[in-house]
Amino acid sequence: MRYDSDLLYRPPGEWRSYLLQCTIGCSHNKCTFCGMYKEKKFRIRPVEDILEDIDMALDYYGPRVERVFLMDGDAIIMKTEDLLKILHKLYATFPKLEKVTLYAGPRSTLTKSLDELKELHQAGLSRAYLGVESGSQAVLDFIHKGCTTQQMLQAGQNLVAAGIDLWVTVILGMTGQGGDWEEHILSTAKMINEMRPRHLSAMTFAPAKGTPLGDDVLAGRFEVCTPDQVLEECRLLIEYLDVNPLHFTSNHASNYLPLKGGLPEDREKFLGLIDQALEGKIRLRKTLNRGI
Repeated sequence: MRYDSDLLYRPPGEWRSYLLQCTIGCSHNKCTFCGMYKEKKFRIRPVEDILEDIDMALDYYGPRVERVFLMDGDAIIMKTEDLLKILHKLYATFPKLEKVTLYAGPRSTLTKSLDELKELHQAGLSRAYLGVESGSQAVLDFIHKGCTTQQMLQAGQNLVAAGIDLWVTVILGMTGQGGDWEEHILSTAKMINEMRPRHLSAMTFAPAKGTPLGDDVLAGRFEVCTPDQVLEECRLLIEYLDVNPLHFTSNHASNYLPLKGGLPEDREKFLGLIDQALEGKIRLRKTLNRGI
C-alpha cells in the first residue's frame, strides 16, 4: 500500500478497516478548527494507481478484508465512474468484503445526482461520514465551513435517500464562552431531525495547534467552553433530537462524559448521567487537547 504520509486519518469506527488512499488531503481544507490536512495540497490520485493498491493489499492482507475506508478527506468528490471502478475492484478482490465507507463533503456530495449516489450504493458504497458540525449558519460561517445550512441539509438528505448509511458528526462548544450556544444546538437538532441520519456523534471542540481557531485560543480571542457548558449543550441536543432510531455517541477522546446508545430509548439515561455529572457526582475524564 502507498500513502502520502504517516498521518492517516479515519473515523474512530474504522479502526479495523483497510485504508485505501483515493484522495490526498481535503478538497475544502479551510475549516478554521481542523488541522488534519493543513500540510497537504489536495489532489485526486489516478484511478489506475488506486486499483494497483488494491492488488497490493490482496498480497499483504490476503482475501480476508471485510471493511475498507476510502481516504483521505472527501473521497466522494471523485468522478462517479472512477468510484464505481474502485468499488467493483474491491468487491471482486475481497470476497468477504462487507462495507466500503468514506468521508463526504457537503458541496462535493451535491455535485452528484441522486441517481449517481444510488448507483454508488448499489455498487457497495455502504456508509458516508458527513461533518455537519452545526446547523447554525452563523457557526458554519464562523468556522469557514464553505456551505450554507441548506446545502448541508440537502447533502445529508440525498445520501439518506440513496440508501447510504449516513453517520453525522457535530461539535459541541463551537461558539465558545459567551456565544449563542442555544442557537447553535437548537439549529443543529433541527437539521439532524430533518436530515434523519442513522448515526450521530457529538464531539467537543478541542483547539488544534497551527489552526486559525487554535491561534485564536492561544491569543485569547476565543474562550473555550467549560466542561459544564459543554455538558449543558449535550443535554439540550439530546432533549431535542427526535430521529427514531438514532445511534448516538458522544464518546470521542474530546468528550468529557462518554455516552453511547440509542435514541429515543436511552434519552432519560443520558440526561440522568449528564445531570449527575453537572452535580459533581460523576468524575469527568481528561480530554484531547491536540497540543494546546
